[in-house]
Amino acid sequence: MESDVEESLRKRPRKYPFSADSSSRKFEQYLGRPFAIIGEVNFMQDDDNRLEITRTRCKSLLKMLMASFCSTICHWKVINVQTLELQINMDSDKIIFERLQKEFEAARASQTEEICLDGDAWNDGLLATIRERVHMESDRKAMHGDADILSCPHEKITYKIGNKVICCLEGARIGVQYETSYAGEPCEFYHCVLESKSFLEKMTVLEHTVPFFLPIREIENDLLSSNAMKFIDHVGDLLQAFVDRREQVRLIKELYGNQIRELYHSLPYHMIELVLDDSDCKVTVSLRYADLISVLPTRISVLAWPMFNKNTTATLNRKEDGLSGSHSTPIRLTYAEDALRTMSLPEAYAEIVLNLPQALQQTYHQKAPA
Repeated sequence: MESDVEESLRKRPRKYPFSADSSSRKFEQYLGRPFAIIGEVNFMQDDDNRLEITRTRCKSLLKMLMASFCSTICHWKVINVQTLELQINMDSDKIIFERLQKEFEAARASQTEEICLDGDAWNDGLLATIRERVHMESDRKAMHGDADILSCPHEKITYKIGNKVICCLEGARIGVQYETSYAGEPCEFYHCVLESKSFLEKMTVLEHTVPFFLPIREIENDLLSSNAMKFIDHVGDLLQAFVDRREQVRLIKELYGNQIRELYHSLPYHMIELVLDDSDCKVTVSLRYADLISVLPTRISVLAWPMFNKNTTATLNRKEDGLSGSHSTPIRLTYAEDALRTMSLPEAYAEIVLNLPQALQQTYHQKAPA
C-alpha cells in the first residue's frame, strides 16, 4: 500500500517556483493588491530622481572646476605674455641703448671742437644754430656725396651744457646724451634723438632710451613744438631726479637693510613705503613726491607703534615714567617728518633711528597722567 503511494508521488510532475503557473498565480495575487505595485514603482522613481539630481550636481561641479581651471590657465597665460612683452621691451631697449651709445661715441670722437656752455649761453638761438647746422650738413652730403665730404671736411662741434651733451648725428638728427650722477659719482647715460623734416618744421622725438615709466611722450606733446630748449632741459631734470630717488633707496637698503622689514616703491620712486623694526617699536614711513622732478618728498607720514614687553624695564616700560602698558594708538614722529623734508633719505633715516628712544620718552611723558 505504502509502495503504491510513493510510486504515485514519484510520478507526479514537479512544480518549479518560476513556472508559468506560479507566475500567473502570483500575478493574480497582485491584481488584488494594486497599491503594492504602485509603491514599488514610486520607490524606483524616487531612486531615479535622486540619481538625476546627483548627476546634475556632478555636472555643475565639473563645469565650475573646468571654468576655474580655464580661468587659472588664462591668468597664467596673461602673466606669461606680460612677462614676455616686458622682457622683449627690455631687450629692445638694451639694443637701442647700445646702438645709440656707439653712435654718440663715434660723433664725439669725430668732433673738431667741444664747447662747454652754462647760464645764458644755452638759449633758443643756440638751439636754432644747431638745427641749421644739422640740416646744412645733411643737404651738403646729399648734393656732393661722401667723397667730396672727405676731401673738404666740415667742422663738427659738440656742446656740453651741465649734464647734457648735444651733438649732430647723421641724417639731420640732433642727439642729446644725458649723463646722470649721484653724490658726485657717475651713473647711467640716457639718450634722446630729435629730428625734423626741414629747418622750418617742428622737431619730434625719433627714439630714446628714457625708462618707459617716465612720461617723455607727454612732455614732447607739451613742450617740444613750442619750446624745444625747455623740453631738453626738462627731460634732463626728470632723469636726474629719478636717479637721485632711486639711489637714495638703494643706499638705505645697502646700509640699513637688516633694520628694514618691508620696503615698497613705485617704478619712478615717487612713492616710497618703509616699515622699520626697532626693539621698542615699529615705525612706518610713507613718502610722496609732488612730481617726478622732485628729489625731496612733500607729503610725509612717520608713525610709531610702541611694542613694550616685560624685559624693557631699562628703557621705556617704567610705571614711574608713565610708560607702562601697551599702546595701540600710533605716535606721530614730527621730528622724523621734518628730517625727511630737508635731508636725503639715508641721512634722515640715521636721524630717525638715533633720536627715536628720546622722542618716544618725551611723547609719553607728556601723555602720562599727573
